[in-house]
Amino acid sequence: MEPAGQKLKRARERMGLRYRDVEEYSQRLADRRKNSEFSIAISRLSDIENRGVVPTIYKLYSLCTIYRLDFPEVLRWYGVNLPDLPGDALHVQQPERTHLLGLSPETAGPEAHIQVPLSLDPGIDLSRTTFLSRFIQSWGVLPLMLVGRLDLRNHRYGFLGLDDWWMHPLLAPGSLVLIDESRRKVEKTGWTGEADRPIYFLEHRDGWICSWASQMGETLVAMPHPASELEPRVFRFPEEIEVVGRVAGVAHRLDFTKRTPGRS
Repeated sequence: MEPAGQKLKRARERMGLRYRDVEEYSQRLADRRKNSEFSIAISRLSDIENRGVVPTIYKLYSLCTIYRLDFPEVLRWYGVNLPDLPGDALHVQQPERTHLLGLSPETAGPEAHIQVPLSLDPGIDLSRTTFLSRFIQSWGVLPLMLVGRLDLRNHRYGFLGLDDWWMHPLLAPGSLVLIDESRRKVEKTGWTGEADRPIYFLEHRDGWICSWASQMGETLVAMPHPASELEPRVFRFPEEIEVVGRVAGVAHRLDFTKRTPGRS
């Protein structure tokens, strides 16, 4: 496999640029960004191309800008594949705590995909509760960047930790929630019961909470489901807590092998 430095060298030569040209253009970028880290000296460029020196993210950005290269593609030359980030994150740390998922078309790249059912039995009655797996005739993959109806610009995803019983039984530990970032105002009225009361994804200095919320002036109360037997938490708003958005959807699996602590 051709070293990344040699690929950058060929990109420079295709542009007809000398070392001095790259130094000059990178200095212009450094001046524009008001950050000298974007500047690439001739000696450093030679080391990157010929000695396998790995450039900093700033210098790599400069090279991609000057050579008109795709930044995620050049990262792959150095063995960093952005679509692998979500899977690697789950591999290196067990998801015991509730957290946001940073997966997006911008970070995951064009290769990211999800598995979806391509065709369903035409006899299925979706008005009734159904074991859907028995009606899926074929499966396939769909690039994440093509899932336009999910409105990924205004939505993010949160994972409820496997030890997070805050909203149980409405939201089970291990649930995947869809978060509408455009709806950050805590509603005071408009629901008739717990089933339609807004649930919010909240960020504080120690992590995240997915819960009902009540705001009174500069005080925000994160309210758990009564069945969880957990105590509400009170924060100064917005100094101590931020409303990431309102939960717009949820997916979870039923697993009765693990019970709420203290429950039979």
